[in-house]
Amino acid sequence: MAERTDILISGGGVAGLTAAAAFGAAGFSVICTDPAPPVTREQDPGADLRTTAFLQPARALLAEAGLWDRLAPHAAALQIMRIVDAGGESHEPRLIRDFDAAEIGDAPFGWNVPNWLLRRELVARLGELARVDFRPGIATADIVTRESEARVTLSDGARIAARLVIGADGRDSPLREALGIRARTIRYGQKALAFAVTHPVPHRNVSTEIHRFGGPFTLVPLPDRDGRPCSAVVWMERGPEAERLAALPVPEFEARMFERSAGLFGPLTLVTARVLWPIIARIADRFVAQRTALMAEAAHVVPPIGAQGLNMSLADLACLIDLARAAPERIGEAAMLGRYQRRRWPEAKARLAGIDLLNRASMLSPRPLRDLRAGALGTLYALSPVRRTLMRAGLGMR
Repeated sequence: MAERTDILISGGGVAGLTAAAAFGAAGFSVICTDPAPPVTREQDPGADLRTTAFLQPARALLAEAGLWDRLAPHAAALQIMRIVDAGGESHEPRLIRDFDAAEIGDAPFGWNVPNWLLRRELVARLGELARVDFRPGIATADIVTRESEARVTLSDGARIAARLVIGADGRDSPLREALGIRARTIRYGQKALAFAVTHPVPHRNVSTEIHRFGGPFTLVPLPDRDGRPCSAVVWMERGPEAERLAALPVPEFEARMFERSAGLFGPLTLVTARVLWPIIARIADRFVAQRTALMAEAAHVVPPIGAQGLNMSLADLACLIDLARAAPERIGEAAMLGRYQRRRWPEAKARLAGIDLLNRASMLSPRPLRDLRAGALGTLYALSPVRRTLMRAGLGMR
């Protein structure tokens, strides 16, 4: 006989674990599975050394899920988003523009947290929720959907009957494939390096995105490390160059970092391993199937620009939570899933298009086009109403 639950979440990454906590805190019964147990210590093999910048709208959702108080002590506020154009003859900055959250409200743009620590706190929170059953090391092996429920078979042979199945199992989502939902992919020929550094110049809660060519070099504030200012770095380059950088001995790599960061923070000291991953954009043709919803990277993938990736995922989750609370007796029914599709797919498609444009602009190599990029940034920044509109749009605010 099948075990029954309101929701089965396939995928125990940051998005899937957050969804499990949110639905569990809202009173729904949840089973969350993932084939790989989460790595919750920075020094362990397989640790995710990237960071997540939670933008303003995410805080309320995290608070309702009982997560915000756990994360806040470990988070660095992002008060200013600084855009630097270093696309001239040298690596020196030629244009610096600050987007200050104080122009649109009292709160920072967001808060930055290391992913490995985020997983640790998420798993701890799930342990407090009586209606959440987290099953690490177990995959979703098969799904059969009916009008009344979805029947899921797990890799350990367990059979689950769920009113709603949520696919949060990553950019190459097995669940999306099993449902026969196709996805459209844009490949940029880029890869990103992620790591953490310390530096002598304090970041002062400023997230700094430096543009030259190949992709942005972004330093995002983290809490101090061993008494020294610390930042997470995402360095995007053409694939072969990113691979070359990843293989450099540490002293050579640190010299290249100093040059690419335009020396704005002084000498950068590498304090973690380097993680490398390919940059793509992708969107599923649809986000729903019978009794099933896709969210996060199973639904959409964007380049790591402007902290959009996970915050788009949390917008998916917020929409699903709102719909489930509005009619808990109809969770997973066609009407609910239709509303989710209509609300989230167009928004995700539009945001992907905007991020695609920004990424292509950041990759520009010819000098005249880089000059045009700098001129456009200067013009947009100079117009106060446009500047504030761009800041609100980046946060997902209307």
